[in-house]
Amino acid sequence: MLLILTISCKNQNNKPMHTPKFTNNLIKETSPYLLQHAHNPVNWYAWNNETLALAKKENKLLLISIGYSSCHWCHVMEHESFESEEVAAVMNANFINIKVDREERPDIDQIYMNAVQLMTGSGGWPLNCIALPDGRPIWGGTYFPKENWINALTQISKMYAEKPNDVIDYAVKLTEGIKKSDLITFNENVKEFSVADLNQITNTWQQYMDFEMGGRTGAPKFPMPNNYQFLLRYGTQIANDSILNYVNTTLTKMAFGGIYDQVGGGFSRYSVDKKWHVPHFEKMLYDNGQLVSLYSEAFQATKNPLYKNIVYQTLTFIERELTNNEGAFYSSLDADSINNEGKLEEGAYYVWTINELKSILGNDFNLFSDYYNINHYGLWEHNNYVLIRTKSNAEISKTHSISENELVKKIENWQHILLNERNKKEKPRLDDKSLTSWNALMLKGYIDAYKVFDDPHFLEIAIKNATFILSKQVQENGNLNHTYKNGKSSINGYLEDYATVINAFIALYEATLNEKWLVNAKQLTDYTFDHFFDTQNSMFYFTSDEDHDLITRKMEIEDNVIPASNSIMANNLFLLSHYYSNSYYLKVSKQMLHNVKDRTAQYASGYSNWLQLACNFTGEFYEIAVSGKDTSARIKEINKNYIPNKLIAGSISKSNLPLMEGRFSENETNIFVCVNGACLLPEKSTEKALSQIKIKF
Repeated sequence: MLLILTISCKNQNNKPMHTPKFTNNLIKETSPYLLQHAHNPVNWYAWNNETLALAKKENKLLLISIGYSSCHWCHVMEHESFESEEVAAVMNANFINIKVDREERPDIDQIYMNAVQLMTGSGGWPLNCIALPDGRPIWGGTYFPKENWINALTQISKMYAEKPNDVIDYAVKLTEGIKKSDLITFNENVKEFSVADLNQITNTWQQYMDFEMGGRTGAPKFPMPNNYQFLLRYGTQIANDSILNYVNTTLTKMAFGGIYDQVGGGFSRYSVDKKWHVPHFEKMLYDNGQLVSLYSEAFQATKNPLYKNIVYQTLTFIERELTNNEGAFYSSLDADSINNEGKLEEGAYYVWTINELKSILGNDFNLFSDYYNINHYGLWEHNNYVLIRTKSNAEISKTHSISENELVKKIENWQHILLNERNKKEKPRLDDKSLTSWNALMLKGYIDAYKVFDDPHFLEIAIKNATFILSKQVQENGNLNHTYKNGKSSINGYLEDYATVINAFIALYEATLNEKWLVNAKQLTDYTFDHFFDTQNSMFYFTSDEDHDLITRKMEIEDNVIPASNSIMANNLFLLSHYYSNSYYLKVSKQMLHNVKDRTAQYASGYSNWLQLACNFTGEFYEIAVSGKDTSARIKEINKNYIPNKLIAGSISKSNLPLMEGRFSENETNIFVCVNGACLLPEKSTEKALSQIKIKF
């Protein structure tokens, strides 16, 4: 609706802008998602101490509605219910209504998502939860049609008025369940991971793998980068061709599918079908950052040119659509945009009709339609087509008697023409806040792309973003802030912010050999031990001990579309233990892995980043230390090879880093290959040094 108002204002030129009928407390916020609801008739509040105090003072139930700016069904429920004065009357009379941007406040989202999953067995967004004035939940769900929503709210408010003790008793039990869910305890039964364990875990996992179309069996299909990074590594280290073929199938089908923007680059959130065709059209920074890392590593392992194209096109999209002048990355693009009738419609910006394509492409239409399946296979709805590939360039070239080079030129021309044509439409809404954790994931994507493709432009973007994080998001007392918008850094950071930034800074050290990044990674790590670590269970809480208490303090354990903050931290500690010869870091890393060991066997796809760490402890893990004037050149030669079981350290002068001490020579460049501090004789030749490394278990 805000977009429609904007278009109306543009067309009227000198006419006065329309004054909204309603304005609520969200008008004071900076979150694009909260601002989208600032002119609802619902009397929305943001989550803060004043709002919670108001609920207690008036003894009103909290109505907590959680979503994010690019969420399609959040927009649907807003239009049907939250813009309705009839619905607003019920909500305003009986509840203190709180809107939460899940991306700004993942800590709140975790708790109430957990509550709804316990109550209903599933969850999603919009997430709607009713809670006592002190925040303890009593009822919830996801999307509700208008009449169902009114009926539910009426019944709940009536029950609270008539039988408050029954409601409170239920809240007590549910809150106890939330506190116990995902409870991690110290595992005293220390048992090392073995290759047999990894084989058993992966064999069980295979029953859920779609070997024909890739991804998980059935629909919808989500890109799960940490799943495929582990399986690429496992398949390589165990020499399992079936797993490697599965990974290749998945990456190819995603790259060919409609989930990938064939015109402008970049991946959408997920596909609603099993062939990766019709996406849920929002584009999220965190997906694209991780997928750049995945496709870069996959190219390093396979040299498949398709994977390189995907990396370059996706990073072009990121720079064009999601990067600001400070080097920070924006959060997302909306699923919905304005269609030809001036209405908000999911995917309107990305789809095409046959008549449009014929008019735009002229004589190339037949070739284009074969390449992108402008046929029954590519048809979506309302005579719209979502571009999807099923054939390789070689197959298309042969069928149409055209050279592959000529075909590639045509593809590039089509993309250029269609992108220009598409830009004439109203663009999807941009969520222009910058989240530290998501920026770090995108930063890591740029670093991985640089390592593999040796493109200095990628490193330039990476350093600019890392500098943004260091200068804007790291605060004077050493803590990280979570979000940044309009020149303002805010919200005390969560474990996900620290874990992802530490991980990215370690990678940036490996790419630049600038020890500044490694030093900052260690400083942030020590901060997390001071403010997030549970010494009793040897795990990290999601929130800092300096944050205001919610109804419970959660630990994020399970890897999802983003790996769990605890699994990233455990991997970070493993790497830093080697760089700094820090036995305590190594001890904690191993204990964290032991704490989740039983869970990995039960649900491997939810613990794949943990399994990366298990691989480190299972086979040989190599420290490659390069010292001398030609260090950078040697490291670039090493990075041409896929070696998942290694870290790199290097210097072109004397270094006090424990891993580099005593290794510098003025006259020559040496490569030291070490395992657990024990090193073979140094080599001057990269080829000879690599021959000392055993990748397979």
